[in-house]
Amino acid sequence: MTGAGAASVHASAVLVGDRAVLIRGPSGAGKSRLAFDLILAGRAGQIPPAVLVGDDRVHLEHSGGQLVVRPAPKLAGLIEVRGLGIFSCDFAPQAIVGLVVDLDAPDAERLPPPEALRVTVNGIKLPRIPAKTGMSPLPLVIAALTMTAISSSPQPSADCPKGIGNHISPTLATE
Repeated sequence: MTGAGAASVHASAVLVGDRAVLIRGPSGAGKSRLAFDLILAGRAGQIPPAVLVGDDRVHLEHSGGQLVVRPAPKLAGLIEVRGLGIFSCDFAPQAIVGLVVDLDAPDAERLPPPEALRVTVNGIKLPRIPAKTGMSPLPLVIAALTMTAISSSPQPSADCPKGIGNHISPTLATE
């Protein structure tokens, strides 16, 4: 059940490990597709196990300094697979949001400025991925979940002498 302060929003959410990925964007942008792709990536071992929280409409609530997401009751456990229909699946009744993905984001850039990689939702500052129209967001989300820690300060690592770039550890890649 949602609290009195919960806001219903047009978004999808997937619990990946112990944090949820909140997926926002206009109708037809691919929110359900990305949610389904994350679930499949979790099953394939590319990311920690992933389970649907909600598809199409979710409830957000500020609780204890964190953003909590819950499925809309009438849509709990349902996900749209475009071209096939609506399917039932396992779902988490609630999760703490750890990452926001904005699909068809007008500020998506190849090398976004640091301020584009943060967003405040219901008073909570969160890491953000702005995804460009027509671009598959799945590799960006997998990279964010596996190559960088979701932290409160997305700063270049000490391994990046120029202060730009992909911040991959030199043990994984070299110049």
